[in-house]
Amino acid sequence: MRIEDLTPVQATERRVGIGIIGCADIAVRRALPAIRESPFHLVAVASRSQEKAKGVAAAYDCEAVAGYDRLLELPDVDAVYIPLPNSEHAEWARRALSAGKHVLIEKPAVPGEETARALVALAEERGLLVMENFAFLRHPQHEQARSLLAGGAIGELRAYNGVFGIPPTDPRGIKYQADLGGGALWEVGCYPVRAAQEYLRSSPRVLGAGLTFDPALGVDVSGVALLSDGDGVTANCSFGLSHSYRSTYDLWGSEGRLTLEWAFTPSRDARPVLRLQQKDRETRILAPASDQFLGVFTAFHDALRDPAARPAHHHELVRQAELMARIRAHALDGGTR
Repeated sequence: MRIEDLTPVQATERRVGIGIIGCADIAVRRALPAIRESPFHLVAVASRSQEKAKGVAAAYDCEAVAGYDRLLELPDVDAVYIPLPNSEHAEWARRALSAGKHVLIEKPAVPGEETARALVALAEERGLLVMENFAFLRHPQHEQARSLLAGGAIGELRAYNGVFGIPPTDPRGIKYQADLGGGALWEVGCYPVRAAQEYLRSSPRVLGAGLTFDPALGVDVSGVALLSDGDGVTANCSFGLSHSYRSTYDLWGSEGRLTLEWAFTPSRDARPVLRLQQKDRETRILAPASDQFLGVFTAFHDALRDPAARPAHHHELVRQAELMARIRAHALDGGTR
């Protein structure tokens, strides 16, 4: 029985059940601890390996399932989180929606607008939610930034500059496998691009984009995208897999600049700094410590219980997929998009 089919009393008594499709590192390290503190009831974790599923499930007192399809058959699973390799997101999201489950897909959700629209259409046909996991947006530092901007702290916004780079890791890892949807644009470039869309006032144009490929790895290891909205606000997004760690964005306005120094992956106990520069004065603002993964699972839970909240999440998923595809196409063929 779906959560929407319960009476109000039943829905209050019964917690929404969630299952995890795949035991990826991000699921074990960040998602599962957050789910334990969220409004969800963790029903099961699934892996293609029974032993791996058992090892993860034992730590969280839930069911271990061998095979993703079997998890989708569990009646107590109302929603699923999909942290699989990028290349498998669309297929398992489609299967989960077809099985009547709400879906949270780890970023980047899907590689293009057509696929995103098809998933949204299926979700809406079934009365379900499909949502992309950009957990960083649930950290309160971004609400602080939006509030400062709206309050005129830096005047009129003129430009956004976002950077996310991480040091190289094992070249055999998923992020370096082209057939699994790896590469710098998908793995790290999606962060500054998604953040830029919080500040650009209309659907952005891609003014320029470039990707640097490693011939031995066969994937892009760095890149840049320059965007602009209809009001002339520009966004410069830089990213890479072969850099010293950097996770920041700044908002440059007519009267000042605001910098988020740890924008995308702060630990749950960290208090990120927002640096506000106004003429000859600099103010350092401490954001509260926050588990952004708990924030995203709480937001996912709230949206699946409130049908009126779902269209915004569907719009964001399609918008991001469409822009990322245009950036990649512009970088590969040099066309105007």
